[in-house]
Amino acid sequence: MSPNPTRRHLLKMAATTAALAATGCRNETLEMFVNTRLQEMDPAQLARRLAALERRYSEQFDREVTVAGTPALPDVVFGYGLDLSRCNGNRACVYACIEENNQSRGSASGDDARAIHWITVLEMDEARGVDLDHSDPYYDSETVPAPGKHYFPVQCQQCENAPCVKVCPVKATWAEDDGIVVVDYDHCIGCRCCVAACPYGARHFNWSEPRLPADELNPTTHVLGNRPRPQGVVEKCTFCIQRTRAGKFPACHDACPTGARVFGNLLDPNSAIRQLIARKRVFIFKSELNTLPRFFYFYG
Repeated sequence: MSPNPTRRHLLKMAATTAALAATGCRNETLEMFVNTRLQEMDPAQLARRLAALERRYSEQFDREVTVAGTPALPDVVFGYGLDLSRCNGNRACVYACIEENNQSRGSASGDDARAIHWITVLEMDEARGVDLDHSDPYYDSETVPAPGKHYFPVQCQQCENAPCVKVCPVKATWAEDDGIVVVDYDHCIGCRCCVAACPYGARHFNWSEPRLPADELNPTTHVLGNRPRPQGVVEKCTFCIQRTRAGKFPACHDACPTGARVFGNLLDPNSAIRQLIARKRVFIFKSELNTLPRFFYFYG
């Protein structure tokens, strides 16, 4: 709720709360319907929210699901590096991301549920270098790398000066202290302003009810990350917040068979990512836009 709500808004909220109470809704249901933002919750409110979500998802998928609210670690800002000379276009990162982050699988039956990928791998001609105008995200070679081709994976760049954050009219997206740009799925209104603002095509809208078979669900989730998302909200890469805040690497990092990915703490001078920046000539994608990404490309 805004700091200075209008009288009409207060009356509407009061009427809604009364109506829900009259139907016998539990307190946690009421709280989730007229909830405060995750950023504004006190520890007790957050604990109730997480417990309610765990019950909901456990019932929905008929298995135990955990929803963590692990905050940003102190003195940590995550950064990612990608060696374009090692990437061979195998898309192992894409598939690992899908499985880890509970993305909609779409449907083979032809209904309206659409598959979502947080990572896109672009195939480009070696002779042209990094040329987006002549890139192909839908390549289907029998073997990779294809002759005369090189590959350029793109995902959320976790920008310090993020355009998506600036344009959100309801402040449902923001950058955490560890640099991860997150989305509060309970407050996203699906306007897609952030989708239009992102210059990297890294935000994805759930046009229809996501299709996520229960036996393919990753039950270890984070409230701002890979928990199941509803229809009508925007989602994106979160550097696998449920893993990295637990001291692990992102799923795409561990899945890469060529060792093209480097991840670490930008505030630690001895981390792999800081050593990479110090020793290699790195570049950032669309640097002219001054988005200040925390994602770095290089040639090893």
